[in-house]
Amino acid sequence: MFTFFKSKPLLRELIPQNHIDIHSHLLPGIDDGAQTFKDTLALTTALQNMGVTEFITTPHIIQHVWENTHEQIVKKQKETVSLLHENGITQPFKAAAEYLMDDQFVTLFKEKSLLTLKDNYVLVEMSYINAPIQLYSILFDLQVAGYIPVLAHPERYLFYHNNMKEYDKLIKAGCLFQLNLLSVVGYYGTGIAQIAEQLLQKGMYTYVGTDAHHAKHIASFDQKILIKDSAPLKEAIANNQFFKQ
Repeated sequence: MFTFFKSKPLLRELIPQNHIDIHSHLLPGIDDGAQTFKDTLALTTALQNMGVTEFITTPHIIQHVWENTHEQIVKKQKETVSLLHENGITQPFKAAAEYLMDDQFVTLFKEKSLLTLKDNYVLVEMSYINAPIQLYSILFDLQVAGYIPVLAHPERYLFYHNNMKEYDKLIKAGCLFQLNLLSVVGYYGTGIAQIAEQLLQKGMYTYVGTDAHHAKHIASFDQKILIKDSAPLKEAIANNQFFKQ
């Protein structure tokens, strides 16, 4: 008796209509994402065509690299929204930020309000080289200040791959996990895809994001997912409705 296995879907096929993308780099000329408004328009249009109807774009704030300020990001967002409207795109297009957890970040959240995804939910990241020495102190102080940390792409931190218990520690420390969707097609490597699958199977992801920077990212949504069970992925994708404006 023959058993026929259903082919794995393309990643874009898992993006529902009315999806809310909470992690992207669409503001032009402000970090390593879109460099011009033409890039912004192309990326936004492509994501729209996949089913995204609300955008929360998240430029980097990294000391000595992308030293964007709250005011600069808001100004750029308003300029970009105006240009998008001129080009017929009127969907919600909010700007938050992706904060590197370093000493400057601690000063920021203690002295000023952060650009959040919604309410008190703030997108944070670590260096790809190593975790901050004071990581758990930062996470504790951030929550004392009234914020909920949403950790961007935990599957991409290679220094945790040989010690999965560290992911449990992060969850217990109050982090919510955001999966980079391209991780499940192997865009960042098969090792990262495998870790993403393990975290998905353990139900550790709350949200997802495209983390779209450029056209190559968009093209990769036409690849098939590598993970065996898409159910937890679909659940995390659906959770993004929380951020609906």
